[in-house]
Amino acid sequence: MTKRSKKAQKSQAKVQGFVAVAFVEDLEQAGNYKALLEVNDIPAAISEQHEHSLASKEIAVMVPEDFLDEAHVIIESQHAYDDFYDLALEDEREADFDSDLLEDDF
Repeated sequence: MTKRSKKAQKSQAKVQGFVAVAFVEDLEQAGNYKALLEVNDIPAAISEQHEHSLASKEIAVMVPEDFLDEAHVIIESQHAYDDFYDLALEDEREADFDSDLLEDDF
């Protein structure tokens, strides 16, 4: 029988009754999602699980099941917002690059 650490037990108790709204690659992104959800009055928690077979770690952003649909909408809205500004910045960089090509050094 393996013994769990107190930290793991506390973390498990904290997310009991919560469901995963998103799986992310790093703790920073999980923290950003958690903060975004909390600003919108949705309780959120982060749960890290280590996959022993793949030697990797899975990070889940968790919310109470009653808030799941609303949390999905908020996270998807943030993705659309980020994508819009990424595209705008990319277009701006391309415009700057094109104008540099047209300038003469004479």
